[in-house]
Amino acid sequence: MSNARHISDHHDGPSGSPDQGEPVFFVIGKLRRPHGVSGEILFEMISENPRHFSPGNRVYIGLKKKPFIITALRQSNKLWLITFEGIETREQAALITNQAMYICEDSLDPLPDDLFYHHEVIGMHVLDENGALLGEVKEILVTGANDVYVVNTPTGAEILVPAVKSVIQRMDRNTRSIVVRPQEWV
Repeated sequence: MSNARHISDHHDGPSGSPDQGEPVFFVIGKLRRPHGVSGEILFEMISENPRHFSPGNRVYIGLKKKPFIITALRQSNKLWLITFEGIETREQAALITNQAMYICEDSLDPLPDDLFYHHEVIGMHVLDENGALLGEVKEILVTGANDVYVVNTPTGAEILVPAVKSVIQRMDRNTRSIVVRPQEWV
């Protein structure tokens, strides 16, 4: 079982953390190509939360994170068709296609205490059951079975910590810490 919830690790811009105080954006989908002549765009949903795509919601498009308001969304086979305020022609739609669509961090739904978004886990201190510091989570590997936390130790080494109940004993948002039971390999 993974204790972290993945929104997206899809980036179309420079990687790294934003400067303190800057908004944090999350990729929720990818605009593909114009559809028809009235400004509709074929769209691939990445977010698991359909509420992010409700008409009236503000989203941000492209590297410059230009804001747009969703006016309509409907399913079209495996993809979706989406329209925005101010985009009324095929030519206008073509100007924003093949770009990522984002939401701002404050648009994310709160999670129960035992679940964490990936961005919350990055930077958490990892301690063993005796309180000894093992390091800090620098990356999360998304695998088929479970997530794996890449922990950088104080000496610069890496430890891989599987995000499973038998290893992760406790995670705390307030102290930004994870208590783990290190694996013993036979």
